[in-house]
Amino acid sequence: MGLKRAVDFFLALIAAAILLVPILVVALCVRLTSPGPILYWSKRVGRFNQIFLMPKFRSMRVDTPTVATHLLEDPDRFLTPIGSFLRKSSLDELPQIWCILEGKMSFVGPRPALYNQYDLIELRTTRGVDKLLPGLTGWAQINGRDELPIPEKVKFDVEYLERRSFGFDISILFMTAEKVIRRKGIKH
Repeated sequence: MGLKRAVDFFLALIAAAILLVPILVVALCVRLTSPGPILYWSKRVGRFNQIFLMPKFRSMRVDTPTVATHLLEDPDRFLTPIGSFLRKSSLDELPQIWCILEGKMSFVGPRPALYNQYDLIELRTTRGVDKLLPGLTGWAQINGRDELPIPEKVKFDVEYLERRSFGFDISILFMTAEKVIRRKGIKH
């Protein structure tokens, strides 16, 4: 087990313990405010382009098309009553701690692409980004999150690939915390 994996695993254990009550509260709120499952299992592209299932608290109705949110004609009409809050607070991402414990994700790395984001997958593969574990947050998310066009996102992913280090990961985690607290760069 490498240093990054060991740190991810132990941080995820600590986060799961600390966040257990908020996770249960969010799960209950999702259940009480909209019909359907509590979790949405999204097919995502992981390391070496392997498909895996990534859990999120369901923030959209069960009849929502399986495409990136920014591609929906009117994303707001698909949100559940608490969906906007879950997304803007990033609470919908908490179940991904499980993927970090499993070793399918890291705390920091390129965000996992949807299985049908072929242009993003292809660009990442040609630039070597597919060799990295996807992350809960990443350098591209710090530099634009939902607002970045795909080529720009891949540029930041490549920069992360070239600059990755323990110190860089720590700085990305702190910058992410600031963005989440200030709710910057989140459209839906």
